[in-house]
Amino acid sequence: MEPFDTKDKQVETTASGLKVIRINKVDKNAIKAENGDNVEVHYTGYFEDGKIFDSSVRRGEPIQFTLGRGQVIKGWEEGLSMLSAGEKARLIIPYQLAYGENGRPPAIPAKANLIFDVELISVHKPVVPVAFDTKGKDTIKTASGLKYIIVQKADKKAMKAENGKTVKVHYTGYFEDGKMFDSSVQRGTPFEFKLGAGMVIKGWDEGVALMHVGEKIRFLIPYQLAYGENGYPGAIPPKSNLIFDVELIEVK
Repeated sequence: MEPFDTKDKQVETTASGLKVIRINKVDKNAIKAENGDNVEVHYTGYFEDGKIFDSSVRRGEPIQFTLGRGQVIKGWEEGLSMLSAGEKARLIIPYQLAYGENGRPPAIPAKANLIFDVELISVHKPVVPVAFDTKGKDTIKTASGLKYIIVQKADKKAMKAENGKTVKVHYTGYFEDGKMFDSSVQRGTPFEFKLGAGMVIKGWDEGVALMHVGEKIRFLIPYQLAYGENGYPGAIPPKSNLIFDVELIEVK
């Protein structure tokens, strides 16, 4: 794994002190990254002495995050927002835009200026989820108190979800007042988990096990099958009954 070749490349310096060296040119129609976009990035991070401290390239797994949400260091937020999909660049980031005066022990020393070779693999504009239309659909209630409404039926030969299988779903979660609190649709990345292994709330383990691939169902989950009496601090209030629109994409 070789560092990017920056010889004879122009250095752009922003008002914040970030330096950006573009390595390649991309098509003029390539999607430019903006705050709110879901981006996929390969990167290798170096100290100023050239020593690598982290690399998604070595792991073989790009990082995905939403730009402009404070999920990465400031130098990344600013630098990636200057790039378009397919573009490679070197970001030379002063410590004030990285991990600051204290660093991030033990990996990043105090006041460490950092260098990142980044490749912006893809840019996905945020999708606004549309709530399922349940008008005229029957509501079914299980013994546990879970309610569900089949919005789109699957093909009769479609594979059924079963405990022990890994399932891939798209979902949007709502409070009873209709306010959305989470959505894989908005992120543009389906959610995978092992069914029946307690990796999700009880209402999900029970509900998704009723589904076939291609099916869309609205689940009305009482708080006892969701996050219980205490809720999930910072996100889900105590005793919250929740609504999930779920599409089962794959079973494996």
